[in-house]
Amino acid sequence: MKKIIVLICVATILFSCGGTKKSVATRSKKQVAQKEVVKTVEKKNNERKKVVTKTPLPKVSYQAKVQQYINEFAMIAKNEMKLYGIPASITLAQGILESGAGYGNLTQRSKNHFGIKCHDWEGDRVYHDDDRSQECFRKYKLADQSFRDHSLFLAKRKRYAGLFELKKSDYKGWAKGLKAAGYATDKKYPVKLISIIERYNLDRFDKEVLGGRYKKKEPEVVVVNSDNTDVKVKTEEGEHVVIKGDTLYSISKKYKITVEQLKAFNDLNNNNISIGQVLKVTSDDNEFDF
Repeated sequence: MKKIIVLICVATILFSCGGTKKSVATRSKKQVAQKEVVKTVEKKNNERKKVVTKTPLPKVSYQAKVQQYINEFAMIAKNEMKLYGIPASITLAQGILESGAGYGNLTQRSKNHFGIKCHDWEGDRVYHDDDRSQECFRKYKLADQSFRDHSLFLAKRKRYAGLFELKKSDYKGWAKGLKAAGYATDKKYPVKLISIIERYNLDRFDKEVLGGRYKKKEPEVVVVNSDNTDVKVKTEEGEHVVIKGDTLYSISKKYKITVEQLKAFNDLNNNNISIGQVLKVTSDDNEFDF
């Protein structure tokens, strides 16, 4: 009897020890698993932070934007000129002006480089504030499609027929004709187009299509009358030559800017100006927004 009791006690002790080891082992595995989960979560969080973090884009000057636009789309404009007879200079100038050299909000959203509204359009569209709030504009998948639609838009509408009777080298006539035919409501639209063409020598692309030698234009020479002499100064678009009677205030009013802006454009520390001095009257970022 004593032997049986002893055996029962030994068995009970052994069973208890085995259970303890099992529970300890199980607990250890759970702890390890927990640590691994934490590491995984931390890793995911780190990855998420990397995706969210963005490096700010470098600021690009207006002239750099325009040059980039010309480099990218000049060949397309020349091909459209060969097919439809629209001067490449006009196509590029309109694209630069209407699209903000490709950086405009409408162009970024729709690849619409020429501000063409829906009219009888059956394709994709976007809505954008223009002359009126939330007007309908055509949307394209590729910029090339916008250039082709621009050519067709002008070639197939009777109101633009007179433009195609002009010489293909007459970009000034085309610029004025577009405004007269109602392409834009801005009274200064022809001036802006001509300014862009002449500043960036875009008519050289017309010459490349038509053949012949291109002669680069020299900046306009402005004669300023002073008290005793004539002062000849070379200027470019967006600049003003000071003449007798000019003040910073009168110049700012003429170009619809503030005196502070005029001083900032020219790094002026005071209000002193002199006859014959050339002043910038627009910033590089809004060169043709006047």
